[in-house]
Amino acid sequence: MIDGARLVEYLSASLDGARVGLAEPPAPVSGGFDTRIYTLRLVGVPPALSGPLILRVLTPHHDPRRALREQAVQNALADQGYPAPRVPLASADRDILGAGFLIMERCPGRTLLEQRRLGMAGVVVRAQRRLHALDPEPVMAALEAAVPGAVKDHTVEGLIGRLEERIVRGGLLGLVPALGWLRAHRPAEERAPVVCHGDFHPQNILVDERREVTGVLDWPNVLFAPPACDIAASRVILRYAPIDVTSLPRRFRWLVRAARLALVRRFMTGHRRGREPLDRWAFRHYEALACMRGLVRVAEFRAAAARGDAPLNRLDASSFGERLAKRFVRLTGVQPALPPITHPEAS
Repeated sequence: MIDGARLVEYLSASLDGARVGLAEPPAPVSGGFDTRIYTLRLVGVPPALSGPLILRVLTPHHDPRRALREQAVQNALADQGYPAPRVPLASADRDILGAGFLIMERCPGRTLLEQRRLGMAGVVVRAQRRLHALDPEPVMAALEAAVPGAVKDHTVEGLIGRLEERIVRGGLLGLVPALGWLRAHRPAEERAPVVCHGDFHPQNILVDERREVTGVLDWPNVLFAPPACDIAASRVILRYAPIDVTSLPRRFRWLVRAARLALVRRFMTGHRRGREPLDRWAFRHYEALACMRGLVRVAEFRAAAARGDAPLNRLDASSFGERLAKRFVRLTGVQPALPPITHPEAS
């Protein structure tokens, strides 16, 4: 639970002693994968904080400066007219809520997956291409001003370096050969970098009843890289992220799989139309890199479960990791080895 009194104390101090109050207690919102998310309304605050808000609290193991990075990125994108939620306040002080956190505007609408079953691929493609058309320089400048040295971490080389640090720290030896392939087969990045979201999919896109995009959420994975890097990451998510079909009769589950494959095909076709062709070799590398991100995450959590540090959640106890590993082999010829599932009873 959130300490409302501690939050109000922080807000009052941040707003020069304003008499801040909670119009309603923070209410949890489902959907946060590695964060805790709450709706929030305040009184006695400036106009930027007077409307419906979202409180996004990182998990304690994250670098709390991630909140400052997300604030800088989202505000810089919003300044260019992109529908990223503005973030009036962010803090890297763990003493307030136990972790870094952001307070951002609450965008109207529902997720694209909830609002629109047909034509989703076109919405995703248009919103992603609109992002890639923005000027990355103001975003990089804002990020560097918020956390000096941060821009280099948000490049392809920086991402590979961070994955290597996690592999070494966690003793994930089964992923070392796969990491070696990624380092040895880096494509020549001839195109100027653009702003890449890194986790662009229908659950992170809000739309209104007219099917217009009202918000694009979840910006910690932003990269400054060629557009193909972002497109490849989305392809991996659309194709391999787990979907819960247990509530459907078995005879209908094939329909979900067929619809998913159709979505991936339409997404890729949409990006190939009206733009220069995607370099097949570069795209293969970026797709392997996207798989590697998921493999490192799954390996970390399975290793922690084997040590007894935490139970596995459903994602890491599922076949998601094995499916990514199989795709990585097809792309590279290198077989990643994941830790076994030691706690199949996911919590």
